[in-house]
Formats: sequence, structure tokens, C-alpha cells
Amino acid sequence: MGEATGMRVALSGAGGQIGAVLRPRLLAAGIVLRSGGGPTALTPLSEAETVTTGDLRDADAVDRLLEGTEVLVHMAGTSVEKPLPEVIENNLVALHAIYEGARRHALRRVVFASSNHAFGMHSVESRLDPDAPFRPDGAYGLSKAWGEMMGRMYWDRHGIEGVALRIGSALPRPTEFRHLSTWLGHDDLAQLVLRSIAAPVPGYVAVWGASDNPRSYWNNADAAAAIGYRPTQSAEDWAEEILAQENPLDPIARTLQGGSFTTMDYTPQAGRPKRGT
Repeated sequence: MGEATGMRVALSGAGGQIGAVLRPRLLAAGIVLRSGGGPTALTPLSEAETVTTGDLRDADAVDRLLEGTEVLVHMAGTSVEKPLPEVIENNLVALHAIYEGARRHALRRVVFASSNHAFGMHSVESRLDPDAPFRPDGAYGLSKAWGEMMGRMYWDRHGIEGVALRIGSALPRPTEFRHLSTWLGHDDLAQLVLRSIAAPVPGYVAVWGASDNPRSYWNNADAAAAIGYRPTQSAEDWAEEILAQENPLDPIARTLQGGSFTTMDYTPQAGRPKRGT
């Protein structure tokens, strides 16, 4: 990814699980990195990294993170299903503050960590294109749909390029049946983010964040054309081991792409309002 060498990039959520994977890989690609750890005091990994702290709902904290950068990789926020007030503060209020900071600092692009859970109520029998309709499986997935629309709006209204990464299961390796369709290996994660930082884009694009999984729920051919992403890892390498295990999902969750998220606070058919005849 030599085209990323020397680029000045901000990484929010640098203290999180995905941030910990990305920091050394972005630095190894020659990026000059500003890493925001939220309330966590990070230690710089090299002379090419500056670290910041602060609540991203606060404009001053946003300014410290974005100072002197040209692209933001936004990985901060609530990353699992949580009560709505927490999701609103971390994934809506803070995201709006980040985009307003991108305007103030004239950033060229925001790479936004969206999620497969913005589409989680689609059937596992469906294979989704990038223009598939949102079908969020909870408050978290709903916030990611809202975030994608914010990225679209900031391109249309303010000319800030956007790449939405609909991240699947970003893990060192797949461990259960659903991961055969949703896994995103760490090497592919790094490639996906680096391509999203450096590749030319036509304003705003959304791509699926998954490895080269034959059982994938998502048609990601457009990602190669849009940003040059060509995954090299595959969950199928672990298929024999995983298929020998019991699927941990309940019967309904097995039928929906969002897996276990889909049946949290779920109303079974018997408890739903009666439909007219």
C-alpha cells in the first residue's frame, strides 16, 4: 500500500479491539498517524504516531484528534447492542461532532465503521448487493444506518468524501457457523482500511467488510472496482472444524444475517399484533 505512505490520518477508537489491530499496520504502511483513545491514555508505537485522549462529543477533543490530518478512520463508538441512550450518545451525538470537526479541519475523507447489523434482519438465504435496503437488527444496527446516511449527506452538502465499511465479524479466526459467512480476517481488515484511505472514490461508497468467504451473505464484487479491495483470507479454511460443532444460535437467529443480535428483545410471532384478514 505504498500510495498511503506519508498520508496524515486520524484514527478514532484506537484503544478498541479493531483499533489495536489497525495501529501497527497503518504505521507499517508509512502513515503519519494521530490515534485517539477516548478516555484511554495510549503509548505511541513509533515516532510517526501522536496519541490524544478525550470524549468525542467534545469539540476540543475532536480538534485535538483531527489537527493536521487529511483523512479520518472512525472506529470509535458503541460496537454491540446496548440500551438506546448509550447508543445515541456514542454513535449519533459523537458521530455528528466528528463530522463537524471534519468540516472545520477541511478533511478530504472520512472512513466510517458501519456494520453488517444495519442489514441484520435480512434472511441468510439472501445475497445482498451494496445497494440493499437497510434492515437493522437493533438500536446498534439502526445507529449504523443513520451513520451511513450522515456520511452520504456530508459528501452531498459539504464535499467530504466517505467510505462506509460494513464490517462483518472482525476476528483473528472464525470460530462458529455464522462466521463462515461474515468473517473479516485481520490481514483483510488492514487491506480494506488502507484501500479506503488511499484509493480514489467517486464521492461516497459503501463496501462490505468481509474476507473471501464462499458462503458470504454479501456480494462484494463492487469493492474491488470501487476501492481495489481484494481479500486474501477465507473462513472456508476452518469450515471442516466449524461444521463439526453445534451451531450456537437459536432457531430464529440461524435464519437471519444478524445472528444473535436479531433475537435480543425479540417479539415471537405468537405475541405480535393480529393482522387483518
